[in-house]
Amino acid sequence: MAALLRHLTPFTNLTPRLPSFTVLSSTTPRRFSLTTMASASRKVLVPIANGMEPLEAVITIDVLRRAGADVTVASVEPQLRVDACHGVKIVADALISDCVDTVFDLVSLPGGIPGATNLRDNDTLQNIVKKQASEGRLYAAVCASPAVALGSWGLLKGLKATCYPAFMEQLSSSATTVESRVQLDGQVITSRGPGTTMEYSVALVEQLFGKEKADEVSGPLLMRTKHDDQFIVTELNKVQWTCGSVPKVLVPIADGSEEMEAVIIIDVLRRAKAEVVVASVGDKLEILASRKVKLVADMLLDEAAKLSCDLIVLPGGLGGAQAFANSETVVNLLKKQIESDRYYGAICASPALVLEPHGLLKGKKATAFPAMCEKLSDKSEIESRVVVDGKLITSRGPGTSLEFSLAIVDKFLGHDKALEIAKAMLVV
Repeated sequence: MAALLRHLTPFTNLTPRLPSFTVLSSTTPRRFSLTTMASASRKVLVPIANGMEPLEAVITIDVLRRAGADVTVASVEPQLRVDACHGVKIVADALISDCVDTVFDLVSLPGGIPGATNLRDNDTLQNIVKKQASEGRLYAAVCASPAVALGSWGLLKGLKATCYPAFMEQLSSSATTVESRVQLDGQVITSRGPGTTMEYSVALVEQLFGKEKADEVSGPLLMRTKHDDQFIVTELNKVQWTCGSVPKVLVPIADGSEEMEAVIIIDVLRRAKAEVVVASVGDKLEILASRKVKLVADMLLDEAAKLSCDLIVLPGGLGGAQAFANSETVVNLLKKQIESDRYYGAICASPALVLEPHGLLKGKKATAFPAMCEKLSDKSEIESRVVVDGKLITSRGPGTSLEFSLAIVDKFLGHDKALEIAKAMLVV
């Protein structure tokens, strides 16, 4: 296999391409879900549970809301707040009991263990999904949930389905297993894991709204066009990144932060056993992200400012980036980070709206979200998906977040660790 991130080579692609998707369908997709819907807005239920994969839930919610879907995030726990894997905390919009009388055009289950088991064991959710199936509406699941939840409920009989590799044997007792990244069979869509969730979510958009809307949504995501183990990163002024026994990383978040970017960064770095502190720039721990996902920080930024971190990394999102730029604490932390010869990074809008105006890109090459690149004084690397310039790392947007995060792992912990995580997440 080609090396992942080991040979970091300059890359400039002057002609951006829309991603191509392989969504395997064993039957002709039944568009009844579109023709029988009275309202233009599609109602979607995303149930969440303790121990679920946060990346799978958040990407699905984010992408569907970009398409204009009316998404309800419902907790199957007794309370709204859910403690997902990797220490990510999410607050639901409602309890699952509040959703019993609502007709949904789609129900989509994230995975994770014990998250999938907690979804399976909730009788209210089981009844909702069984009714969804019996009435001919769309239902879907990713990662462990096709096998653990849908399969155990008897909702995959006679259908082709996929899931996380470790659960394929279990799935084989309730469905015809296939190894496609996203599988459509009739009214059911299944997918493999964290690294396939963005493709899965765009496939859900296509089933709800059609291909034109799916293409419209997928373009600005900046998704990868291939799924091999080649991640092309532009690296300039190469230096060895060092840390203590584990990297200590500060991830500020604010109202309007891009939830996909924030959660992917946190998720990947914690998988690598980095010590990640998520700090709210506001006056409370809970923030309302750009697509209205409610995330809960570990501490307020004023408290986090007392810590010494190897890396400070800013997620994007227009509102979040503006909040960072207006925060004297954030800007001072970044300036001290540079003065202390430590590492810093930003993705999406943040390189252009935070680093550039505060002089934190002086003498550096960087990239950013395409619509923001005009604000960069040096535009020579704006087409690159990830740029490392000495102790600075920048990237473009939601669809480059996994590469960005894996590049950070590679710089601190090496190629083998980055490849291990990429394989486990099914990024490659």
